[in-house]
Amino acid sequence: MSGILILAEHRRGVLRDATLEAIGAADELKGALGGPVTVLVIAADPSPFVGAVSVGAVDEVITVARPDAETFEPHVYEAVLKAVISARAPSLVLMPHSVDSFALAPAVAVGLGLGFATDVFGLAVEDGEVVATRAGYNEKVFVEIDFPGRSGVLVTLRGGAFAPATVPASPTVSALDAGEGKPRSRHLEWRDPPASGGIDIPGSPFILSIGRGVGDEANVAQFLELAEGLGATLGCSRPIADSGWLPKARQVGQSGQLAAKCNLYIAMGISGSVQHQWGMKHVENIVAINKDPEASIFTIARYGIVGDMLEIAEELRKQQGIQ
Repeated sequence: MSGILILAEHRRGVLRDATLEAIGAADELKGALGGPVTVLVIAADPSPFVGAVSVGAVDEVITVARPDAETFEPHVYEAVLKAVISARAPSLVLMPHSVDSFALAPAVAVGLGLGFATDVFGLAVEDGEVVATRAGYNEKVFVEIDFPGRSGVLVTLRGGAFAPATVPASPTVSALDAGEGKPRSRHLEWRDPPASGGIDIPGSPFILSIGRGVGDEANVAQFLELAEGLGATLGCSRPIADSGWLPKARQVGQSGQLAAKCNLYIAMGISGSVQHQWGMKHVENIVAINKDPEASIFTIARYGIVGDMLEIAEELRKQQGIQ
């Protein structure tokens, strides 16, 4: 057993970003775990995806051409993935934590006797063994999971938890005829989910987030206006989303969104729970505004203001000429 195997995920002919994030995770582990990093591409025609996955620490791309994989079909993917794992015996298998993975990852792990963890946002190698970190008890604690006695480990990775690989690589490409599984379902049509109203927390370079300090739902509207005037995306902490004061699409944190591309994050009236910090503590420039000088948010902020967020918001409105 050695190496890391990544199952590429694509939809409507486009490689999903989660695959590049999985390669990024493999980059971090390759030296400690040893062995090659291999990407498995299953499609009716895998060739268009080879260039896209040839990045980072990838040593080999395995292509499996299946006419019955024009769209994702879990039974076909399960059969192919099992066959490749059995043949290559990787120490670690990485998949995105996605609706596609839900349909086959548990069956593959159970069928091959692999260690298994889902929604993983941290990976490490300790004494040559994989240790996965995920949340437990409704996102209230972090749990480190090891897999004693397992011949290999399969994990699904939380979106945005790992930086995507971008540096071009020159892997070998191997075409395999793998898997005997046959489709047991038929794709009918694509139906897009409802629009999020243009809210893009992961892609926003400037986010202004509000927390419990906003006090009342009636005060939320002024922060929507303030964020727009500043050219920021309005985000929020979990209590605001749970109360229904803002949609879930605006929540930053473990059970919300990761501020993946944010350069400036203004946290107003947010105490800074571990769950919220997970979504933004990596941001280079954090400005924290809170009445409580002992608030946890100040421990990760570059700049801190002890004060009333409503008063400071009013001053910002004046400076921006927002009436």
